Amino acid sequence: METHINPRPLDVVKGNDFQKIVPFLWFDNQAEEAANFYASVFKNARVKTITHYNAESSAMAGVPENSVMTVSFQLEGMDFTAINGGPVYKITPAISFMVNCRTHEKIDDLWCRLSEGGLVRMELDKYPFSEKYGWVEDKYGVSWQLILANDSQIIAPCIMFTGEGRGKCEEAINFYMSVFENSAVERIERYTEEDPGPTGLVKYSAFSLNGQNFKAMDSGNDVPFLLNPGISFVVNCHSQQEIDHYWNELTRGGDESAQMCGWLSDRYGVSWQVVPDKISLWTSDTGSEGGKRFMKAMMQMKKLDMNILQAAYEGEGLNEQEARIDFEETGALSDHNYGKGDTLTPNEEL
Repeated sequence: METHINPRPLDVVKGNDFQKIVPFLWFDNQAEEAANFYASVFKNARVKTITHYNAESSAMAGVPENSVMTVSFQLEGMDFTAINGGPVYKITPAISFMVNCRTHEKIDDLWCRLSEGGLVRMELDKYPFSEKYGWVEDKYGVSWQLILANDSQIIAPCIMFTGEGRGKCEEAINFYMSVFENSAVERIERYTEEDPGPTGLVKYSAFSLNGQNFKAMDSGNDVPFLLNPGISFVVNCHSQQEIDHYWNELTRGGDESAQMCGWLSDRYGVSWQVVPDKISLWTSDTGSEGGKRFMKAMMQMKKLDMNILQAAYEGEGLNEQEARIDFEETGALSDHNYGKGDTLTPNEEL
């Protein structure tokens, strides 16, 4: 079927274990509990690191000092991060996670465990597009689409464009492919006159950004949920050059009021965090003097400046006056050319 999306060749993804884009889940106070639950549900899974709020970050978030801030965990080869950010945002089904299962036994087991205490959106059953498929929102509000399939990447984020964004799926895919290298469209299907959705819009698509698989679609009918920062995507950057590229591109046409501490909302309502790849080290050390200096410096920024953050963490001659950063003077808003990033190793069989 003809598609208006501009395809580009996709490099072979192998031999690299660096995940460029990491899903980031916002919870009120259940991040650790949810991460432990997911690690118990999936076969190849583990909780990796836990960070805690220090005085500065707890005051900003309105949560107790020393309480759990973030939990990083891995499911079937894919890294996730969960945060206790308070009740500001609530995860919605506008972003879900499609899980490719190779056996009936595996899909049945995952369905049984993820649906307990949750909300079934589409019953696990046979559909025209799959021998077995089901969509469930678990007890923590995260949505999972389970499907009998054998894709190399077992778990893939799925973005649904709803509300005013309905009909912009195709445009968004083209935009993201222009931002991320090593990207390609693998499959696209459109609503036909026989479908309940609007004819011609994207019914289902599979594409890759920086070698990682994503799914996307326009909603087939009006739904009561929208994209929001409840689920965002962290873009790990090796250099300030990369941070500048992703920030400048993803913020173009987006909501300026949503820009803070590396966070942004793009023109389609999808939330991203453009961060140095060392940020996990710096945030895991928030109790040290270096961690406190790092957090204080970061909370003054919109776009992150890797050099200033590293200097703050390492305490390289910074004093109270120097910590009050003027981003125009330091060049944090300058433009740079983008260099090719890394890709994700395909997951093991589920």
